[in-house]
Amino acid sequence: MSTIAFTNAHVFDGREFLEGRNDVVVSDGVVVASGPNAAASHAGAQVVDLDGNTLLPGLIDLHVHMAAENAGSMGIINDPYSLSYFRSVGYLEKTLKIGITTVRDAGGADLGMKTAVESGLIKGPRMRLAINIMSQTGGHGDGHRPSGLDIPLMPQTPGRPLAIADGPDECRKVARTLFRAGADHIKICTSGGVLSPTDDPRHPQFTVDEIKAIVEEAEAHGSYVMAHAQGTGGIQNALRGGVRTIEHGIYLDEPTIELFLEKDAWLVPTLVAPLMVVRAADRPNSGLADNVVAKARMVLETHQASFRAAHEAGVNIAMGTDTGVGPHGSNLEELSLMHTVGGMTLAEVLRASTSDAAAFVGMPVGALTEGSYGDAVVLNGTLTDAAQLADLGSMIQQVYLAGQPQL
Repeated sequence: MSTIAFTNAHVFDGREFLEGRNDVVVSDGVVVASGPNAAASHAGAQVVDLDGNTLLPGLIDLHVHMAAENAGSMGIINDPYSLSYFRSVGYLEKTLKIGITTVRDAGGADLGMKTAVESGLIKGPRMRLAINIMSQTGGHGDGHRPSGLDIPLMPQTPGRPLAIADGPDECRKVARTLFRAGADHIKICTSGGVLSPTDDPRHPQFTVDEIKAIVEEAEAHGSYVMAHAQGTGGIQNALRGGVRTIEHGIYLDEPTIELFLEKDAWLVPTLVAPLMVVRAADRPNSGLADNVVAKARMVLETHQASFRAAHEAGVNIAMGTDTGVGPHGSNLEELSLMHTVGGMTLAEVLRASTSDAAAFVGMPVGALTEGSYGDAVVLNGTLTDAAQLADLGSMIQQVYLAGQPQL
């Protein structure tokens, strides 16, 4: 049994910064002790003296698409079928190297990718899967175009069944199909979106009865539903239907925020996502449709204002980026935006990115307390100010997964 002792560290344990300098001891991949001089009772451990540098739990991103990059571009119709899997090896490694040790995939990654990581065949963060995105006919996940061509955001593969459904009975069946394919949770679209060129992010999709049927099926599998929900009506329908996490939440008004609080639901804001679309559009040959870019520009200010209002009202917030819309490895910008846009404190941002997000991955991650997995990030210097989040990537010295160095 291998044991590593991080000593003399400025520790954020997933909830708060511990006073003074502390130790964290990881044995056989699990934290077994933490606190001042905790390493003293573990003779023979490999000692990593941090000399006052910062130790964080491994970060958690609750909204990624590990099977894609620059989603919405026309590359999807020109690339060979299996190319995305080989590219994903690099995406997973980039994600792990920036300190994100657990991800919740919001559609695209299949059971083979998760198994490859778990078996050590490739390097990557711990994964939870949606497999594909459930959508109504003509909804955000329906790839039918005005030309008559069908170009879905997530094309069907043997490990990724189609997920278009209409009516409660069909919704139940498709949800069961996704669980059969290895889903850990279900992702649905209850509004239009930015990347889908033929719908409007302000318009609701799926009825409350359809949403309830999907939620009931997820609960029968011991799971829950996350919802792409941008417009007010779609957000409210999702919350009334029992959805646990709202992704994006662009158009929030006071009644919708009150409904969040009533349902004790969570917002995963993905503030960086529309920024990534706008930046991509400014590059030559982006492959993005003009109306997709127009929608991204349209929602930017509203999205940020809604996030500020949600935070000020006390809505539960967890970190997610929608990476895959933009380049993998850029995830950490979201943490800075949560501070600069929404006014979250350093501790609030870190909790949203560790222990709070951990509630939705069903693993003992996001903490440096006894019984948690030994996933950790070592930073050069002492992290004390939220303004430092803008340079967080450059501060990373080493990333550990189950006590094993990854860089």
